[in-house]
Amino acid sequence: MTVSTEYGGRPEAGGDASPEKLLAPVLSAFWDEPESWTLETYRRHEGYEGLRKALAMTPDDLIAYVKDSGLRGRGGAGFPTGMKWQFIPQGDGKPHYLVVNADESEPGTCKDIPLLFANPHSLIEGIVIACYAIRSNHAFIYLRGEVVPVLRRLHEAVREAYEAGYLGTDILGSGLDLELTVHAGAGAYICGEETALLDSLEGRRGQPRLRPPFPAVAGLYACPTVVNNVESIASVPAILNKGKDWFKAMGSEKSPGFTLYSLSGHVASPGQYEAPLGITLRQLLDMSGGMRPGHRLKFWTPGGSSTPMFTDEHLDVPLDYEGVGAAGSMLGTKALQCFDETTCVVRAVTRWTEFYAHESCGKCTPCREGTYWLVQLLRDIEAGKGVMTDLDKLNDIADNINGKSFCALGDGAASPIFSSLKYFRDEYEQHITGKGCPFDPAKSTAWADRHTTEVSA
Repeated sequence: MTVSTEYGGRPEAGGDASPEKLLAPVLSAFWDEPESWTLETYRRHEGYEGLRKALAMTPDDLIAYVKDSGLRGRGGAGFPTGMKWQFIPQGDGKPHYLVVNADESEPGTCKDIPLLFANPHSLIEGIVIACYAIRSNHAFIYLRGEVVPVLRRLHEAVREAYEAGYLGTDILGSGLDLELTVHAGAGAYICGEETALLDSLEGRRGQPRLRPPFPAVAGLYACPTVVNNVESIASVPAILNKGKDWFKAMGSEKSPGFTLYSLSGHVASPGQYEAPLGITLRQLLDMSGGMRPGHRLKFWTPGGSSTPMFTDEHLDVPLDYEGVGAAGSMLGTKALQCFDETTCVVRAVTRWTEFYAHESCGKCTPCREGTYWLVQLLRDIEAGKGVMTDLDKLNDIADNINGKSFCALGDGAASPIFSSLKYFRDEYEQHITGKGCPFDPAKSTAWADRHTTEVSA
């Protein structure tokens, strides 16, 4: 689903923040057109015009331009894209590589796959621009292997780009030679971590690497490598085509621009919503028809299941990197999973933790052992077999994982534990004292009656 937002930009950046001002979508502008994925459709919408402007600049000027635009990585961490390109050493005599992380697998996240399915040429154009900037002659797209229709469509888009002269030798007469390889992964969540992805791309088991050295110095094949998210690279052509000032007029001061939000769960109209950074969940729910009829929001995630959860008191938190961070969570992949009052928090956290325990690569002890024991405790609590000391034990195990594992998978597993105990400790206690889930009609109706009363009120 494509929705343009009622937001015109920051007044201090020359934008009109009035609700009457409508922002036209950029990445999703023509997703609903027939054959939106073809080169012909992309060209009708100023496709590859940004590339022509980029090739008229020097690589160093291009990097500075993207850096000045304020574009931040859309894969979760929010690191400035231009700065990441700038880290690549020049004149080192080694080949440079660009690797696009399309291994989207964070629970609740669904933005890169729809983007590739509906508009793959935006990514290809961004790849050519990025490779020109970092002086690379070979780029890779690491795609999640299960999404076969997307893989086929991406292969076809790459073929069209080669045929039209946007890939291959002497691109648009610039002297740039570029080979683009599409690689299908085997479906491991850990391979979404950039160094595990590089190991997988090299033919080894996907496991995180010890850093330093960082990929910018010794990445793919031990050569300087930039690893960027799909949406990060796909946003670059519009910045070059329409200008950095146009881009900075949207969003917030430190988090400028547009982005894709994945809205899912107990909402009236789930889907992908393109909006400026800094919009709130309340605004997104207003546009999407709100929660399902007769129900209210209980808790939600701002950036997928690996980010600390929020409650209905956080509806007006600006959904940018600074706003979400100040409120105690992370923007992450902007996966807004919304759950109503019928949802058992303990059950939801247990399912997420089971996922992380299953997907742990097992390389480091805190994550390998910690996620296993978190699952055992959560299952006992959910089944009514827990004791009160288990709650402190959950918190203690999560603390021994958080910040102490090889990669962010461990941190992601700990986040739902910390935040759910913070906001819903009484629900955990209800599972223990009531010897089972209060949302199970066979156990007790008291909890459900209380929430029904709250909804009616």
